[in-house]
Amino acid sequence: MDVRGYPTGPIDAKGAFIPAALFDDRSRPFADLRQKWVGRLTKSSPGLRGRGIAMARNQHRPRLGIRWLGMGAAVAMLASVAVPVFGVEEGTRGICVPISERGSRQLGCYITATQSLGRLGRAPVFWHLDRYPTRSAAEAVKTPNGTVVESLGETWLLTIAAADWRPPGGERVARIGPLPIDVDTAYTAQYMEAVFTPGMKSVVHRHSGPEAWYNLSGETCLETPAGRRAARPGETVIIPGGPPMELTATGAETRRALVLVLHDSSMPYGMLAPDWKPKGLCR
Repeated sequence: MDVRGYPTGPIDAKGAFIPAALFDDRSRPFADLRQKWVGRLTKSSPGLRGRGIAMARNQHRPRLGIRWLGMGAAVAMLASVAVPVFGVEEGTRGICVPISERGSRQLGCYITATQSLGRLGRAPVFWHLDRYPTRSAAEAVKTPNGTVVESLGETWLLTIAAADWRPPGGERVARIGPLPIDVDTAYTAQYMEAVFTPGMKSVVHRHSGPEAWYNLSGETCLETPAGRRAARPGETVIIPGGPPMELTATGAETRRALVLVLHDSSMPYGMLAPDWKPKGLCR
């Protein structure tokens, strides 16, 4: 356990520890997995040049440079296991859980949908958020790269598409992007909702593809090795895959956000990041 009580050993879909031998640095499965992560996430291309954070205005496909240390303590999750590695101790015990397991809990991080998208092409892609009065209305106009979710008291059509894509009807809430992707990679979209009261934090983690969120209420502060970035209601943040991060709900209101992680379908969705310690920039 780390100093905040979060587990640093491997965890399965039910939150139980996986035998450590399966993830030992010397084991073949772990070595293969580590090699795949390092190979994919250290590809370079014009863009961020080590900044580690991409806002919506930034270029397509950032340069990623990542040091991977202490991998034996990281959580590895296959794309078929719908349990991300970040969340909050209050409500979801340090992990995100499927929305079907929410029960009476009000706080935490919950998975609302997972969709395999395949390769997304060369054109810049965006995350489109459209609100509909009913689920049937949203389902009627959904495209192959779209998902309908009922989240935070609303019905949403969430779509990965080109910049000029628009669905008929509904209310356009946000267009987030361009998302920093690799044209040769097949992606899976994992959608979540997050409800954090001020002061609640994620565990320190990283993803195998870009993460983005849209704040409906409250404030969010993200710390990475490159510094801090804040988002207020109606604002968005995009983080490329790779850099370690810690997220904190700040301000005076409860943070309510829709979250996307667009991860490499052949790689784990995310891992704990024991190789980096936040400086406490988000207060």
